[in-house]
Amino acid sequence: MTQSPASPADAPLRHQRDARGVHHLTLNQPRSFNVLGEAMLTELQGRLDQIAADPDARAVVIGAEGKAFCAGHDLKQMKASPRLDYYQALFAQCSRMMLAILKLPVPVIARVQGMATAAGCQLVAQCDLAVAADSARFGVNGIDVGLFCSTPSVPLVRNIPAKQAMEMLLTGGFISADEAQARGLVNRVVPAEQLDDAVEALVGAILAKPREAIAAGKALFYRQRELGIEAAYQLAGQTMACNMMLEVTQEGVQAFIDKREPAWRKTKS
Repeated sequence: MTQSPASPADAPLRHQRDARGVHHLTLNQPRSFNVLGEAMLTELQGRLDQIAADPDARAVVIGAEGKAFCAGHDLKQMKASPRLDYYQALFAQCSRMMLAILKLPVPVIARVQGMATAAGCQLVAQCDLAVAADSARFGVNGIDVGLFCSTPSVPLVRNIPAKQAMEMLLTGGFISADEAQARGLVNRVVPAEQLDDAVEALVGAILAKPREAIAAGKALFYRQRELGIEAAYQLAGQTMACNMMLEVTQEGVQAFIDKREPAWRKTKS
C-alpha cells in the first residue's frame, strides 16, 4: 500500500490508495476518540468525493486509530455554538457525508477496532459492510445527555429490527460486537489481531467481481428497498436487463456455459 502525499502520518484523516484501487480512510484523532467535528466531516466529504471521481476505485475501507472507532459528534464544539442554524447546518453536513457513502459506486467497509457511539455507530450502519473486533462496542447513547440520536436512527433501523433499534435509542445502552453481528449491524466479528485479515478477505472477494456489476447492484439495492414491492421488482428487472448487456456479464455467462473461468476473473484475481 502506498500513502498519499496529501495524507501524512499525523493527519486527522489519513487517505491511502493501493495499486488495486482500494482506498483506506483512517480516522486519526485517537485522543479525542475520533469525533466527527466540522473539520473531520469536511475532510471525509472531500475524500469521498475524490473516490467517487476515481474510475479505478474498487472499494473503500473506513477505519480508525486508537481505542475508539468513533465517538460521534464533537459535543464541546456543538456546545460552543448554541444556535439553531448552526445545529441545522452541522447535521445537514453529516447527513451529506453519510449519503456520499451510500452513493459511491463501490462497496464501503467499516473496520471497527473499538467503541462506536452515536454518529460513530451511524457511520458503521451507513457502510455497506462492517467487520468488528470482538472487543468493539456499539451504542446510540445521545439520550444520555438528552439528545435523541435521530440521524443515527436512520441507517440503524435499516440495519437491525425496529424494536431492537428503539431499545438502543431509548436507553442509550451498549451492545457487544457479538450482539451487533446477531442483530445485523456488522457482518463479521473476529479477534482484534485478525481484523485486518478479515477485512482483506472481504476486499479480495469484491475485487474478484466486475466493478460494473457491483456498481449497478449497489445502486439498485438501496433504491429498491425504499419502494413498494411492485415498483421494486420493476426497477430490479430493468437493472438486471441492463446488467445482462454488460460485456463482462456476457463473458461471465459464456464462461459458465463453457465451464471455464471468465477472462476478467483471470486478469483481476
